Amino acid sequence: MESGATKIMGIINVDSDSFYAPSRAATVDAFRRRADLLLTQGADILDIGACSSRPGAEEIGTEEEWTRLEPVLEMLAKEYPDVSVSIDTFRASIVLMAYQTIGRFMVNDISSGEWDEAMLPVAGRLGLPYIAMHHQGTFQTMHQPYVYDDIVESVKQYFRDFAVRAKEAGVTHWILDPGFGFSKSDEDNQTLFDRLDELKSFRRPILVGVSRKRFIWRPRGLTPDTCGDVVREYEERARSLGAFIIRTHL
Repeated sequence: MESGATKIMGIINVDSDSFYAPSRAATVDAFRRRADLLLTQGADILDIGACSSRPGAEEIGTEEEWTRLEPVLEMLAKEYPDVSVSIDTFRASIVLMAYQTIGRFMVNDISSGEWDEAMLPVAGRLGLPYIAMHHQGTFQTMHQPYVYDDIVESVKQYFRDFAVRAKEAGVTHWILDPGFGFSKSDEDNQTLFDRLDELKSFRRPILVGVSRKRFIWRPRGLTPDTCGDVVREYEERARSLGAFIIRTHL
């Protein structure tokens, strides 16, 4: 996927725990309905996740993650063979099983390969596009606000370090996700968003995922269900700031 017109990545969560209820599709039929809706609304990519990463979410095991993913991926391979797919996982074993089921897809890894040492080598060996997200800590601690001298410079240093790891693992096509809502205060998130264009120095596609995030709705006295208009304003601004992919609930 090369630079060009902004792509829309529509979120489908194959669980019953993700923070925004309309994104959930816990059955194959519900998944099909959600996929059809997103594609009708203009999604270019379907981003499929089976393990909720909302604040306070419980980390599920590999077996449960695959039990949720396998039936919808098999259906996608049969009924939506031409639709671009991203799989939201931090486990290399899930990537391998998904590759055997649907072939090529994008890996969307909130851990940037830090929680599974096999992830980057597997993505590199398979030649898969890889989304690396800025965060701090573990699955259990990544939603805590961390203290930064300069949030933008910290994010830039994070991706300088990631670029080295990616090159060593043979990951040649990676996408930069600043990680809005992860390991940052509301103020840090806003600052990072306002200075998004500074990340263009990496000459990598940038993914922006601000849909229904707390730093948008909480300071305004809104909720995830009532902040849609503000989210759309942010997403339009992200386009103008250089985002290549907008990850959204639509």
